[in-house]
Amino acid sequence: MFTYTVSVTTGNQEFAGTIDYVYLTLVGTEGRSDRTLLDKSFFDRFARGAVVSVDVSVKETLGDILLVKLEKEKFLFNDQWYCRCISVKIPSGYEIEFPCYRWIANKQEVVLRDGKARLPQDEKNSLLKEHRRMELESRQQLFRWKEWHPGFPMNIDADSSNELPLDIQFELDKSVDFDLNFLTAIENLGLNKLMSLFQSSWTDIADFGKIFVNIKNHVSDYVMQNWNKDSMFGYQFLNGSNPMMIRKCMKLPDKFAVTQEMVKGSLDRGLTLQEELKAGNIYIADYAILEGVHANATDPNTQQYLAAPFCLLYKNSQNEIVPIAIQLSRQATAGEGNTVFLPSDNQYDWMLAKMWVKSSDFNFHQLVIHILRTHLTSEVFAIAMYRQLAAVHPVYKLLIPHVRFTVAINTAGREKLICESGLFDKANSTGGIAIVEVIQKAMKTLTYKSLCLPEAMKARGVEDLPNYYYRDDGMMVWEAVKSFVSDVVKIYYGSDEKVQEDKEIQAFVKDVCVGMKNGPKSCEFPDSLKTQDQLVELLTVVIFTASAQHAAVNFGQYDWYAWVPNSPSTMRKPPPAQKGQVDMKYIMESLPDRGRSCWHLGAVWALSRFQDKELFLGDYPDKYFTEQPVMKAIETFRKKLAEVTNIIKSRNENLKLPYCYLSPDQIPNSVAI
Repeated sequence: MFTYTVSVTTGNQEFAGTIDYVYLTLVGTEGRSDRTLLDKSFFDRFARGAVVSVDVSVKETLGDILLVKLEKEKFLFNDQWYCRCISVKIPSGYEIEFPCYRWIANKQEVVLRDGKARLPQDEKNSLLKEHRRMELESRQQLFRWKEWHPGFPMNIDADSSNELPLDIQFELDKSVDFDLNFLTAIENLGLNKLMSLFQSSWTDIADFGKIFVNIKNHVSDYVMQNWNKDSMFGYQFLNGSNPMMIRKCMKLPDKFAVTQEMVKGSLDRGLTLQEELKAGNIYIADYAILEGVHANATDPNTQQYLAAPFCLLYKNSQNEIVPIAIQLSRQATAGEGNTVFLPSDNQYDWMLAKMWVKSSDFNFHQLVIHILRTHLTSEVFAIAMYRQLAAVHPVYKLLIPHVRFTVAINTAGREKLICESGLFDKANSTGGIAIVEVIQKAMKTLTYKSLCLPEAMKARGVEDLPNYYYRDDGMMVWEAVKSFVSDVVKIYYGSDEKVQEDKEIQAFVKDVCVGMKNGPKSCEFPDSLKTQDQLVELLTVVIFTASAQHAAVNFGQYDWYAWVPNSPSTMRKPPPAQKGQVDMKYIMESLPDRGRSCWHLGAVWALSRFQDKELFLGDYPDKYFTEQPVMKAIETFRKKLAEVTNIIKSRNENLKLPYCYLSPDQIPNSVAI
């Protein structure tokens, strides 16, 4: 008689319903055990996170244990159980880990492989090959592509959160209800009374302070005090919520009517505009993507407006980035009708011109930089991973922590946030049809290389911009992630040929192209991989986008957007076409009314909060990897991240405004809010 001791570890999730029976079978190279009944008395022994063991006795040895099979019958209740892992101690005393980290529900069979990662071409056992094939076939039925809107990246085929596969739904104690979250935010911020005055304008700029009563935040308070300074306006292009817009300007756009005569008073080196352009001191923010977009028309009582401005920025002799010219319209040629606003104009003209740029920047940031380039892109990576990589594939094990809850949060967003009559419509000028128009246009310019941070910095010509902490910190995190990914890839791929022979990884990159709609005018996502370096770059993009990039453009929203005049979510008057027509009354009638301001503040408060039980970069409590070389690589990764955290902390001690969004201890592993 041979005895195998099976230890089962349950998860941190609460049990849902009543667990009745689960059958356990061990499958080895020389046979399989009879089904062992794990009944209600077995499950009653579990406390949260507890380990419960059972002995499985067989007359003859099973040989090497290949699979652990769990079968659940469906009874009166639709019960479910979360299993973290199973370990099997074989008669010789050696213990084998079988990671699970899955829900077992309804009438279901879950078959587990041991924790050792394997490439598909390294599978020798026919039973394991067949299991791998069936696993992927099953997943491809669960994770189906769907087009939510033409021109969008593909998403999962699920109309509501409860249609998602159970394993990717939010935990029972972490559901997302945007309506409830925003209403809670409005209550916590003390905005209830102001919401009843929905359509009414504020009296003056100081009046916005009424929704600042409950704010205890160093950055947002600093923004409130300094928002109208040109240096603060320029600083936000480097280190605000949207650090992706600024680029070096070597030649002025044809439709931009700015001239040397207009800006000479702002150029402090004694050079002409052309000379400053040649010297690399002129930068630009160009919101061409908003041209022709239809502003939010979902509220018949309030006309809302959009503009597609140019903003010319100057790196002055103090190494500050300051605006020197703003044009809010773009006629066919740079002539009559294209008014250029200047710092030398009267205070109201210049103030309103900057507000228009910031409103355009806010809306571009939300839809393009935040939703498209982190949320929707990460969902494509996640679905392709589930569809094409078996659970024993090392890349699956590497990526799984970085897609946690991403499909769930995006599905909830499509249900409540960016859908027709969703919460996005309540406060933003790009609500309604504009959501679709902007993302469709942005997809035409999204490229794979623009997601590679070093390439993106080079393409925008911002490698040497001073005080650009997003770039500096981002590059440190990028290199740490790349080094970690490279270590893992080297463990499993000994050569470039190994990458080429890996049918699953090749199917994964092809499926990413399907999700990103790589067409004739392609976004240049690779449709095959030839080298280890190419694989490392792609996986670095996946992890960096889901973790660091999302953190950089999401968690500062409350800091920078809470003071409404600094980043108006909508404008209720058309952009001024001439100078000298604007006073404070016109400005207040342009800015969001009381109700929209409250919705805006509640939204950025809710979106900027970390989740309960947040897992930060490098924190992998679920042990998908079990081999020592990978465990060592993870430990090295954590040490590098700790070094980056310390460098950023030391630097921030000398800054008026600390930049923390890319400090690894504040970067969640995945897009989950």
